[in-house]
Amino acid sequence: MVTEQADVVVVGTRCAGTAAAIALAGAGRSVIGLDSSAFPSDTLSTHLLWPSGVFELAELGALPRVLALGAPPLTTGLADGAGFTVRAPFGRYGTIGYSMCVRRAGLDAALVDTARAAGAQIRERSRVVALVWAGRRVVGVRYLDRNGNERRIDARLVIGADGRRSTVARLVGAHAPYRIEPSGRSCVFAYWHDTSLEWRSVAAQWRSGDLLGTAFPCDGGLLLCLIQPPRDRAVRVAGQIERQYRRMIAELPGLSDRLDGCTLRTRVRSAVDLESYFRRSGGPGWALPGDSGHFKDPVTAQGIRDALRYGRLLGESVARVLDDPQALDRQVSDWEMRREAECLEMYQYTNRLARGEEMTPIEVELYRAGVADPALGAAMMEVVSRIREPRHLMRSGRKLAIAAGALARAGDRGAAWRAIVRDAHDEISERAQRSMARPNAARHARGWVGQG
Repeated sequence: MVTEQADVVVVGTRCAGTAAAIALAGAGRSVIGLDSSAFPSDTLSTHLLWPSGVFELAELGALPRVLALGAPPLTTGLADGAGFTVRAPFGRYGTIGYSMCVRRAGLDAALVDTARAAGAQIRERSRVVALVWAGRRVVGVRYLDRNGNERRIDARLVIGADGRRSTVARLVGAHAPYRIEPSGRSCVFAYWHDTSLEWRSVAAQWRSGDLLGTAFPCDGGLLLCLIQPPRDRAVRVAGQIERQYRRMIAELPGLSDRLDGCTLRTRVRSAVDLESYFRRSGGPGWALPGDSGHFKDPVTAQGIRDALRYGRLLGESVARVLDDPQALDRQVSDWEMRREAECLEMYQYTNRLARGEEMTPIEVELYRAGVADPALGAAMMEVVSRIREPRHLMRSGRKLAIAAGALARAGDRGAAWRAIVRDAHDEISERAQRSMARPNAARHARGWVGQG
C-alpha cells in the first residue's frame, strides 16, 4: 500500500472541506483533500447565501470566481403571509450588503479551484474506507483512488467534511447526535427559466395555510423555487412529485404569480424526513465541520454559510498548532464550543419555523408590525443574515404590543392565547438550553483533550 504524509487530510471537499483546506494551505500547511465526486458536480442542496454567507466567500478569496458564474445580487428580502408583505433591503454584513443564490455545481467547483490555487491537493473520485489509529488518536486515512487502488495518508489531523451521512463521523463513533430535532417540514424544489426581470434582485418567501414557498433568482437565468410542505404532506411517490409540486405552488398565490411566464427547466427533487442536529465534532486527531457535525433545516438557509465559516475558522485555529497534539486538541475543542455557542440560537429559531404549521396569531401580528415599521421589517431580514440574534429582534415592549395585538385581532382568542403561552415556554426552554450548552461542552472537551 502506498503511504503518504500530509499535515491535514480533508475528507469531503465541498463547502466546509474547501474552506478548511483554503485556510490551512494559505497558512503554509500541506493539505490533501479527498472527495468521492468529480467536479463540477451537483449535490442535493438548496443554496441561498445571505450577506453573511457571501462575506465568507470573500474571506476565502473565492468570491471573484463565484461572481463570474453570473448569479444576480439579491438586494431585497420579501416575506409574505396572512395578507401582509414585509419588504426590506438586506443590511450589511462586514463589506457585503447583498445575498446570492448560486447553484452547487458551479459554487463547489469555484471553491475547489480556490483551494487548489491556495496550494491544497484535491483528489477527486477518491473514497475513504478506513481511519488509521494510534491508540485513541486518529493519525490518517485509508482510501481508494480513482483506479480502485488502496492508498494511505498519515496526517496530524483528519477533517471529516463529508456531509450528513459522514463516513468519518461513523468511524469515530460520533454519528449519533447529542442534540436532535425532527423537522416538521419536507422540501420539494426545481429550477425555472426566469422571465421576471423586475424580480431578479429579490429573495422572496410566501406562506399560505401550512405551506411555505420561496423563489430565489440564481445563475444561468434560472430561478430556484422551493416548497416546504408539512411532514405529513411529504412528496414520496416518484411519479407524482411534479404534479404535487405544481399543485402546492397553486396553493401559494403570491408564488404562483411570481412564476407566471416562467418555465420549469429541471426535474423536481425532494428531501424528506429531515432532522436538525449537533453531533460531537472533535476528538484526538479529528474534527467535523459542515453538515457532518451540525445541520439545520433549510427553512432559514443557513447551511452553506455555517459550513464556510466554521470550516474556515477550524483551519485558521489549528494551522499553527498541528505539531503539538495537546495544543491541537485544545484548539479543536475550543472551535467546537465556539460553533455551538454561535449556532445554537439560530438552530432553535430554525426549529420553530420548521414546525410545519400555519402562521400563528403572533406571527401574523409580527408581519403586520413589520409592514407598518420599516425598521422592524429590516430587523427581520437581519436575523436570517446573522447580523442580529433572534432574541434581539424586538424589545420587550414591542413583544408585549404584538401579543396584545394578536389577542385583539385574532378571530380565535383561544388560539392567540395558546400561541402566546407556547412562545413564552419556547423562550424559557431555549434560554435554559443555551445557558447549559457551554458548561456541558466544556465538560465534554475535558473528557477527551489530552487523551490522544
